[in-house]
Amino acid sequence: MNRYALWKYIVIAVALAVGLLYALPNVFGDAPAVQVTSGKATVKVDASMMNRIDDILKKASIETTGMFFENGQSPSVRVRVLNNDAQLRAKDVLQKSLNPGIDDQTYVVALNLVADSPRWLTAIHALPMYLGLDLRGGVHFLMQVDMKSALSKRLDALAGDARTLLRDKNIRHNGIARVGNSGSNAIEVVFNDAETANKARPILEDGLPDMVFAAQNDGASTRLVATFRPEAIQRVQDNALKQNISTLHNRVNQLGVSEPVIQQQGSDRIVVQLPGVQDTAKAKDIIGRTATLEARMVDESPEASAAVGQGTVPFGDDRFTDRNGVPLLVKKQVVFSGDNLTDAQPGFDQNQQPSVNLNVDAKGARALRDTTRENIGKRMALILFEKGKGEVVTAPTIQGEFSNRFQITGRFTTGETNDTALLLRAGSLAAPMEIIEERSIGPSLGADNIRRGFLSTVYGFTAIAVFMILYYMLFGLISVVALASNLLFLLALLSMLQATLTLPGIAAIALALGMAIDSNVLINERIREELRNGKSPQTAIAEGYERAFGTILDSNVTTLIAGLALLAFGSGPIRGFAVVHCLGILTSIFSSVFVSRGLVNLIYGKKKKLASVAIGQVWKPTSSPAKAGA
Repeated sequence: MNRYALWKYIVIAVALAVGLLYALPNVFGDAPAVQVTSGKATVKVDASMMNRIDDILKKASIETTGMFFENGQSPSVRVRVLNNDAQLRAKDVLQKSLNPGIDDQTYVVALNLVADSPRWLTAIHALPMYLGLDLRGGVHFLMQVDMKSALSKRLDALAGDARTLLRDKNIRHNGIARVGNSGSNAIEVVFNDAETANKARPILEDGLPDMVFAAQNDGASTRLVATFRPEAIQRVQDNALKQNISTLHNRVNQLGVSEPVIQQQGSDRIVVQLPGVQDTAKAKDIIGRTATLEARMVDESPEASAAVGQGTVPFGDDRFTDRNGVPLLVKKQVVFSGDNLTDAQPGFDQNQQPSVNLNVDAKGARALRDTTRENIGKRMALILFEKGKGEVVTAPTIQGEFSNRFQITGRFTTGETNDTALLLRAGSLAAPMEIIEERSIGPSLGADNIRRGFLSTVYGFTAIAVFMILYYMLFGLISVVALASNLLFLLALLSMLQATLTLPGIAAIALALGMAIDSNVLINERIREELRNGKSPQTAIAEGYERAFGTILDSNVTTLIAGLALLAFGSGPIRGFAVVHCLGILTSIFSSVFVSRGLVNLIYGKKKKLASVAIGQVWKPTSSPAKAGA
């Protein structure tokens, strides 16, 4: 009746062993480390880099406690050292050895933290769970994406495509421009007569499927007005968010930050969290800056010169200033953008002035070659956009046809060329972003949060254990063991899934302990009830577990539904709470029912004549005295 088959004990034993093994790395914590990643698109970091780094550190007499190669989205080598002093020394030595030139950024050497687990645990991929921003410290940014700029940029690109389509078909037009103002999401193509417009319309509709065309005739000319389709607007906005998130990932990789949180929040915002970052000012500078590069032709017409003097902007132009504050009018049509960049490196020009050397892809090279061939003697401006504001970095006169390589110069300092090259090679942003919320959490505050969260869990567990043992005696002790196994399973699952533990996650762990012990209280009270009803101890144990299981399952399933709703619709700390909460429900069912009954069966299952069980005082109802008189 109260005996488990051998295979059930084996399953419980294996679960406990695996849980202990994968929860163990969390005991060792983190150790200071140095991370080496590639600083150039043409340079790859592989496992052979470990031997080179090992030789460099041995020559510098810097002792290491582990070296690991991670072949992820941004392959890297991480070197674990003894203390923070050795970490700083290792960074300086590797920086000088791997990047011998002053401005050489072949490899990015950054400070980091890695698990301090023994090698044998790391070999079986037993790693500690990640710690969130509120536990490790770091920086938090909430960034607003300018969707109007994303649509405007896409509209300018479509206007250029329309010019190309009509030129290829030898269809003459009187201009392609925005309707109304620069904030409008429509463009118009002007023709001399309706016949030409009718001929051009199917060509434009086939070549520009994202646009809806409508004809307008004012007598003197015929216009085809193109507006975005609703689904195209949504697609442009979604692509802008995805590209910006990807670009931010690249920038974080360049900084050498591990376990970053970069995710969408709402329809136009991005959350960036960098736990454990040790150079907060540098992170804010790189993440907060939103550099994109565009090449446009300078408008040198007499009308443009007159407009500059009057402070006005002609239709089809934009007004920017160079680094000296001199205004300059450039055409809206983009020759190429940061999307076409394949590499960006700091360097020096022929006059030994700091510059940024750029390479573009085949599409950008073709556009650059065609434009420069047709505009020799004219000026082309390179505009760097940061935080939504554009600045003309340089506007040289085109002396000849360009290839896929060129450089931008200006009044750069060496540090500015390094940062600008990093931003540009990390990728182009589809739309400008602005930091609307910023929070910094120091490592000491994170350590204090960990200590307080740990103590609150320990105190709560201790109070529950004392109460259960005093009230339910041996069955209370069994419940405490089951509760400890639940905590073990939960920590092991979080580590195996490489989940990020946050302060709300610690609260969810405390809640999971309360829910798990509640299941054992239901079981113990059910057994007491069966004993009060006159059942034998063996029968009371069996029926107590069986009848309590339905109630436990119902209550946990309903709570699990609420947790899944939080996981599906929540964000940020709410999702962190929901993940731990849902996992805690699953582990509590297993530990409170199967583990606790396994222990009870081991203790009482072999006793055929069981007179009593140690489950505390069982109060049996007394029969009421007979009434006097007949």
